Amino acid sequence: MFNFYFGAAFALVNFILFLTCYKWFGRTGLYAWIAAATILANLQVVKTIEMFGLVMTLGNVIYGTIYLATDLINEKYGEKEAKKAVWFGFFTLIMTTIIMQMVLVFQPHESDIFQPHLEAIFGFMPRLVIGSLAAYLISQYLDVKLFAKLKKKFSRPDQLWIRNNGSTMVSQLIDTLIFCTIAFVGVFSWDVWIQIFFTTYVIKFVVSAASTPFIYIARSFNHPEDLQKPGV
Repeated sequence: MFNFYFGAAFALVNFILFLTCYKWFGRTGLYAWIAAATILANLQVVKTIEMFGLVMTLGNVIYGTIYLATDLINEKYGEKEAKKAVWFGFFTLIMTTIIMQMVLVFQPHESDIFQPHLEAIFGFMPRLVIGSLAAYLISQYLDVKLFAKLKKKFSRPDQLWIRNNGSTMVSQLIDTLIFCTIAFVGVFSWDVWIQIFFTTYVIKFVVSAASTPFIYIARSFNHPEDLQKPGV
């Protein structure tokens, strides 16, 4: 049960840090959060843990906050700005992958002790990188479009939870399917793959639902750029 209780505390820390980032730095903070979260999520995903007898990967909580950030941008600054944030995160992921793969190519000095550790962390399989990039771009764009459509149909301020959860839960299902298929089919046995797929989506589903109060809190924060007309 340790992983469950520690995981709940871990999620709370992620949400609090997200709110702090937006409170202190406004819209710029949301862009910075998306950049950091895309990197951290893809580092954490290589670690598997067990919870309730099921195998799952880490990275789902911090990855879920990316949807929280883009939904908040969509809510307060418009669909155009949300799409820009998606591309910003996509570029960050590509940039990190290219630079760190080149770093690994340098021949280490005989006194170096960190090359094996860097290889273990950043030596991603090509399919893992492709899976991350494809899943991120497709699901995030889908999330932005769904949120915008739901915003037209459920436009009242108190219906934010419908816009947030409706768009995120659908897009994260697509994200999980794409990533797990590209990254893990053939790597794990089918029973482990199904466990990873199921637990990954369930965790994302729970994180999305748990994030609802935090997006309402974040929406209440006021910054100078909030006075600008949202992009469409």
